[in-house]
Amino acid sequence: MKIRTAIFGVYVAASAAGFAVLMAFILKEVRPRYVESMRGTLGDTAGLLAVMMEGDLARQPEVDLTTVWKGNGFALEKASGALRVYVTDTKGDVVFGAAKNPDACVAEVRVTAPVKAKGGTVGFVGVARPLSAVTDAIWHARVRLMAGGVAVGIFMMAAGWWIASKLTHSLERLTEYALAVRDGKAVRPPQSRASEVAALAKAFEEMRVALEGKAYVERYTQALAHELKAPLSAIRGAAELLQETMPAEERAKFLAHLRVESARIQQMVDRMLQLAALEARGGLEDAELLAAGECAREVVEVLRSAWQARGLSVRIETAGGGEVAQVRGEKFLVVQALTNLVQNAVEFSPDGGAIVVRVEPEGKRVRWVIEDDGPGVPEFARARIFERFYSLPRPASGRKSTGLGLSFVREIALLHGGEVTVENRAEGGARAVLVLPAAE
Repeated sequence: MKIRTAIFGVYVAASAAGFAVLMAFILKEVRPRYVESMRGTLGDTAGLLAVMMEGDLARQPEVDLTTVWKGNGFALEKASGALRVYVTDTKGDVVFGAAKNPDACVAEVRVTAPVKAKGGTVGFVGVARPLSAVTDAIWHARVRLMAGGVAVGIFMMAAGWWIASKLTHSLERLTEYALAVRDGKAVRPPQSRASEVAALAKAFEEMRVALEGKAYVERYTQALAHELKAPLSAIRGAAELLQETMPAEERAKFLAHLRVESARIQQMVDRMLQLAALEARGGLEDAELLAAGECAREVVEVLRSAWQARGLSVRIETAGGGEVAQVRGEKFLVVQALTNLVQNAVEFSPDGGAIVVRVEPEGKRVRWVIEDDGPGVPEFARARIFERFYSLPRPASGRKSTGLGLSFVREIALLHGGEVTVENRAEGGARAVLVLPAAE
């Protein structure tokens, strides 16, 4: 059973029990209240008639009670409609009225008022009305009360369902959030005005952060151990061989191998430290206005020795406003990102190939496009090129890099509010695009 149904069921059961008791009490009290009201009205009428008779007796002291009533009682009795008006003497005998014995009239409400004259009570005026006259009124009143009760009950049920839905909606959102976290989606914890639900959402978020941090460390540790295994094995093998007697040329070869592998480990560790520091940052620290074209020229100049040694040609294009395009960011990081992309193009280009670096303003963004005419990205590697430690062998040497370069570029792009993509060109080669927001 859903918690919403359980809450609603308990609410309806409790409300129905209390409402039923209240309605039973109200319906039971309708008849007595109507009779009491009618009794009050009859009492006022009897009192008025008694006062009238007292006035007649005061003006005509020689006339008795029966004569006074017969003088004007007929017209009053006729106008009374459903009322039964009668007069009795001090002994209770009816001297005028519709019935000689009022006790014979059953199922009616009777009220009498004394008639005073000559210093004492000379008789009584009675006014009676049958209960059947208010039966219809009582029935209609009960019907109206029941209809109102049904309407109120329907409203209470709707309100109960709304309350149960509101209470469980926050829990459902928390469930959706937990499922999204389980599936590895980037989601924000749900907000709620209820302090208990807000505290639960905060606890879920703190748990997610702690688990992600743990998973992050585990992934880094596993990936680093995997990547360090090969160079450490090579170093250990070379060290064991160096313990044996060998020609000087062979010894120099193994020593050079040791230096290369140790440098590779050092480079990997340095890159990991840089990447970890970059991921831990919450924003830019030393942002400034950067000329996009100037950044591209600086990178090409830094890598000049590398691409000239391969006989490559590197061309910078800044047509269409690229020369004046600007971005706001940290120059060191932007240049580092462009350096990684251009260096990849140099390493994957064939000897004597060509590389084009274009700066293209695009609305509120600036694009750096680096194109080469190398082999491009294999189909099996397209979904993994931004993974940490994933690298492809270079065509010229067959060696792999640390596999952290493109991950570093992606973190720099995200830190600046941009993005980076790598795709294959239709005419051959690869195209890397770094996009950052243009300076306003």
